[in-house]
Amino acid sequence: MGIACRSLETTIERYESAFGLTVVSRETNSGQGVREAMLELSDGSSCVQLLEPLGPGTPVGKFLERRGEGIHHVGYAVADVAAALETIGGRGVRLVDSRPRHGSMGASIAFLHPSGLGGVLTELVQPRTFTCAET
Repeated sequence: MGIACRSLETTIERYESAFGLTVVSRETNSGQGVREAMLELSDGSSCVQLLEPLGPGTPVGKFLERRGEGIHHVGYAVADVAAALETIGGRGVRLVDSRPRHGSMGASIAFLHPSGLGGVLTELVQPRTFTCAET
């Protein structure tokens, strides 16, 4: 799950304190216009991605202006993001990305348009060689 926030540091502290999450990665992704942190759940089963915009004109910056802090997208792990795009697109779901791009922690990612999925921006994630549970 990706959560848009105004202050990465403040939100990290909140999630560490409330849920006992641990930061496993911090990155700046200029191409997507965000600073981000990946926090692992205590049982290692999955991660929460916190997203702070690099500026107001970025996708997450615009999201914060329109909707405020909160859930930005839901992500699903897939074995092959290119194949998943082909399959899902073939089923008539509108794609944001027609091919994979670079994501957090070296993953290949692609987004599906919210209009075809009940208003939910959906991310397909092909981990580089590990999942959050293996870090």
